[in-house]
Amino acid sequence: MRFSKPAFAASNAPEAQAALRELTKLYGNAKADADVVVALGGDGLMLQTIHRNYKKGLPIYGMNCGSVGFLMNDYSPQALLERLDVTEAQVIYPLRMKVKTASGKTSSALAFNEVSMLRETRQAAKLRISIDGRVRLDEMICDGILLSTPAGSTAYNLSVNGPILPIDAALLALTPISAFRPRRWRGALLPRKSKVLFEILEADKRPVSAVADHTEVREVVEVSVVEDQTVSVTILFDADRSLEERMLAEQFVTG
Repeated sequence: MRFSKPAFAASNAPEAQAALRELTKLYGNAKADADVVVALGGDGLMLQTIHRNYKKGLPIYGMNCGSVGFLMNDYSPQALLERLDVTEAQVIYPLRMKVKTASGKTSSALAFNEVSMLRETRQAAKLRISIDGRVRLDEMICDGILLSTPAGSTAYNLSVNGPILPIDAALLALTPISAFRPRRWRGALLPRKSKVLFEILEADKRPVSAVADHTEVREVVEVSVVEDQTVSVTILFDADRSLEERMLAEQFVTG
């Protein structure tokens, strides 16, 4: 791929704003006719940029001006267009969350990282979990649970001891958050085509919110989640820092 008209998106962090000024001076900042989006910040900014641009069909290249930057490449203002031309492309697909609330309202949202069920009060959540129409857990008492894509498996999923999934794995990670019952259940790996249904038990006493990346819906009573392959985003990585290699290396971090 050859790129010549980058559009830049930056977080509000001073480092990212300084990078935005530097890169705009060197390469301009295309708007309507951009052929690539360059995100400047951390993984949070990258996720925001994906949500804001996925309908445009433009590939996204991130440069780390934040802290962790797992989805980002190293920042360097030199030879940006040449770097972009030799990047490796990775296509990712989101989950589509459909929810029903206690008031009867319905809505949907996309999640490129994960969909989470989270308790809203001091009362633990109580959930029933079905996979492809079959109940797999009649009752789970917990702080919450999440369903993660491979791209999101190194984010919230990893922080609650979920597995890291290879980026091209045809799997989703179902990971409990502080499960009380069943105490020893550590989650499951599901085929990517699975349809997952979460039913909130005792929802009036134990209210639960559903979160798809940045979109939160409160007091839900039923949440269904399935991968949406009608939507995709292409993320670009430097050849020596592919996402596949980073996810493999992350599994051998000992410090």
